[in-house]
Amino acid sequence: MDKRPIGVFDSGLCGISVLNHLTELLPSEEFIYIADSAWCPYGTKPYKDIQMRSKKIVEFLLSKSVKLIVVACNTATAAAIELLRNNYEIPFVGMEPAIKPAALLTKTNTVGVLATKNTFEGSLFKETSTKYAKNVNTIIRVGEGLVEIVEENQIESSEAYDLIRKYTKPMCEANADYIVLGCTHYPFLTKVIEKVAPKLKVIDPALPVAKRAQQLLKSYDLCTDSSIKKPVQLYTTGLDKVLSDFASKHIEVEWVSNYIDF
Repeated sequence: MDKRPIGVFDSGLCGISVLNHLTELLPSEEFIYIADSAWCPYGTKPYKDIQMRSKKIVEFLLSKSVKLIVVACNTATAAAIELLRNNYEIPFVGMEPAIKPAALLTKTNTVGVLATKNTFEGSLFKETSTKYAKNVNTIIRVGEGLVEIVEENQIESSEAYDLIRKYTKPMCEANADYIVLGCTHYPFLTKVIEKVAPKLKVIDPALPVAKRAQQLLKSYDLCTDSSIKKPVQLYTTGLDKVLSDFASKHIEVEWVSNYIDF
C-alpha cells in the first residue's frame, strides 16, 4: 500500500475536469493539483517555455512526495511529456487527442477537432491523426480566446457563444457529427456547444486519462486502500480567490486552496 499523493497539473484551472474523474475512480487516493494560472494560456507560448514551467511544477510536486503525475493539459503534454519522462523516474500520464474514438464512431466520415495551436503542432496529435483518422475528413480549429473565457468564469457569456458559433460553423457545414475537445478547458463549454451546434456530439478525453492513471497505479503497485480521506490540495500561481470561486462550482469533493509563487 502506497499512501503518497498523486500530482495533477494544468496550465490553469481546467485540469479539474480530469481531477473530478480521478477522485471518482480513486476515492482512497490523495491528490495535489497545480493550476499554473499566472502563465495561462500555454497554447501560444514557445515549447521551451512550457517545458521549463512543466519541470518547475513537477519538481514542486516531487517535493510533496507524489507517486504519479497526471499532466492534465493537452499543450503541456504535447510540449513536455517526453522530456519529463526522460528526466524523472516517476510515472507520468498525459492527455491524448481523442481522435481514435471520433474516427471509429463517425457516421458521416467527418469530425471536428477544437484545440490550441501548440496541440495541433505537436507530434502526438499528428501521429494519432495519421494512425487513426487518415481516411476521415478532419476539420480542425484553433480555439483562440476560449481558455481565457473559462479561466475568467465567463462560460455563459455572449463572447463564449460567439466564439463557439464561429469555431463550430465550418464543422457543421462539412457535416461533421463529432467534435473532439483537445484542451481541458473546453469541456466546461460543452453546454454552449450543445446549444450552438446540437448535431455535434462532444468527445472529452478526461475520463480515459483518469482510467489510464488507475491502470498505472495498479501496474506499478502504487495503490492505497486508506480509509482516511484527505481533502484535495489545490495550488495556484494566480489569484487564490479565482481558484476558490471556480473550485466551489466545479469540484465534487472536499478541497483546500493555496497560493504558490515560482
